[in-house]
Amino acid sequence: MRPQPRVVDFNKLLTSIVKMKKYAVAHNLFDEMRQLDIPIDQVTMNIAINCYCLLNRVDLGFAILGSFFKRGYEPDVTTFSTLIKGLFLDDKVMEAERLFKKLLTLKLCEPNEVTILTVMNGLCKAGHTLTAYDLLGLFEKTSFKPNVYSYNTVIDSLCKDRRVDEALQLLAKMIDKGISPDIVTYASIVQGLCNLGRWKDVKDLIHEMVDHKIYLDVITFNILVDAFCKEGLVKEAEDVVEIMMQRNISLDVVTYTTLIDVYSLVGQIDKARQVFDSMPGKGLKPSIISYSSLINGYCKKGRVDEAWGLFLEVPRKGLDYDVVTYTTMLQGLFCAGRCADGLKLFKDMHARQLIPDVMTYNTLLNGLCMNKQIDEAFSFLHIMEEQGVYPNVITYSTLIHGLCKDGKLEIARDLFNKLPSKGLQPNIQLYTTIIGSLYQEGHIEEARCLLVEMEKSGCTPDSVTYNVCIQGLLKGKLLGEAKTFLDEMYRQGFSPDATTVSMLLHQVFL
Repeated sequence: MRPQPRVVDFNKLLTSIVKMKKYAVAHNLFDEMRQLDIPIDQVTMNIAINCYCLLNRVDLGFAILGSFFKRGYEPDVTTFSTLIKGLFLDDKVMEAERLFKKLLTLKLCEPNEVTILTVMNGLCKAGHTLTAYDLLGLFEKTSFKPNVYSYNTVIDSLCKDRRVDEALQLLAKMIDKGISPDIVTYASIVQGLCNLGRWKDVKDLIHEMVDHKIYLDVITFNILVDAFCKEGLVKEAEDVVEIMMQRNISLDVVTYTTLIDVYSLVGQIDKARQVFDSMPGKGLKPSIISYSSLINGYCKKGRVDEAWGLFLEVPRKGLDYDVVTYTTMLQGLFCAGRCADGLKLFKDMHARQLIPDVMTYNTLLNGLCMNKQIDEAFSFLHIMEEQGVYPNVITYSTLIHGLCKDGKLEIARDLFNKLPSKGLQPNIQLYTTIIGSLYQEGHIEEARCLLVEMEKSGCTPDSVTYNVCIQGLLKGKLLGEAKTFLDEMYRQGFSPDATTVSMLLHQVFL
């Protein structure tokens, strides 16, 4: 008779299946082992608990915990760490926190670095960053010492929550406790400071990094390049790239793509193309994001044929189109008045089984409205809803703006009034569009009422709103009321545009 495999062999098999992410298979094998009375040990049960947790069945994981005691086993730190992870995966954040605190107060087991990191990571991902921050403070009074990874998790989450000063305080505490920050620690804070535009603090932090013998890697440099580019600080971004090259830090696809994007956005499309063309010579293959950025640059400059040529090159380079590439090209075609080509491209997108998102549909509707194809735009609104893509405020703003420009104020007003029933709150642009059209059509009192409603809803008039209102009042020969609006406009720090000034001069002096 063939000898039965040892429990250690089954454990190895279960571990291999879990590593392959075949959790359901591992779960079935565990059930078979129990039904066939194959011996199982503490390791087997920990593997089973892990499977149940990864299948979002932490309740079954706790049922296995009951088996521990029945079989005379003592749950260990792996058991509890896994159950805590399972609770977080099942969005049971409070239960996970309670279980962890119970481990500490009842001394059920000694938490290790994995347990602490699991708790920190789970809390931060669930948006409970300050709870994680407080727990780190609690550890100061115990023998448990969180490692650099736990600190990094909390620091990164604080920075993402724009609480960079607290992240800097935690960095200082970390250093005081003899825990050495690494490049990941500093990269998170650099990103946080860049997001807030605190350039002097960024510079000081980089000097501190050098003092601690931590040198910027390509990821940290990319954060700086990206931040400068988003601020339109092209020269500063170029300087960072120059420093990278001086230090023999290899620029990667992200660095090049960021530069392509910023050159495209500021209209330096030929420079963007030079960067793009230089990539293969550096052993780098442009990504689909690189292509989308350059296509966008060409479209913004009105060089749609060059954008189209680049778009067609994508599959020849072994890349797959994505929704962003199609949406970018769609916008370029519609802005150039090439509606037929735009509609054809939209159909081609479906043929490639790429699902348009709300941004794609908004681009399509805007293109059609821009080219006075309002009825066609409304037909796509219905298709959009049928496809389960929910229109947003921008969708309706686009359609309402198109209707107003086409002189269809009644339909626009009806659509505007339906927004609350769709769970949407009009924004300042939408209010301004309707108010402007009401003034233009001579519905002065209704425009006044809507302006009051807009302010009550929390939308503060901007420069465009004031200009639209003043122009509407001037058109209605209401010079005194227009002057009141003009005075208020100046008090709010806005100025009349050329059209408003021209109309004022015409009424005052002519």
